[in-house]
Amino acid sequence: MTKPRLTLEEHTDLGRTLAGIRDELLHRATQIAHAYPRSGVEGAPYKRLQAALHELDIARTELDHALFREHPHTGETTIYYPHPEDRSMVRPPY
Repeated sequence: MTKPRLTLEEHTDLGRTLAGIRDELLHRATQIAHAYPRSGVEGAPYKRLQAALHELDIARTELDHALFREHPHTGETTIYYPHPEDRSMVRPPY
């Protein structure tokens, strides 16, 4: 039995959310890079966030490819790479 695929609307919601998560991870990686060394034991958190960003980028690319396979006539590159104003805000409450 074939698994159901994401609808165009589900891809759009996921794309906005993943873009927001990436923005927040990048912000936090930059924050850590300015506060701690980027190498050695103290550099481990920065390196792990960089690796997480890399893996997230790969996942977004693969989802973008799936989007165009599943919705070739309606897919757009801005679904997984939305403009900044179209991204979900993923910020912890302060």
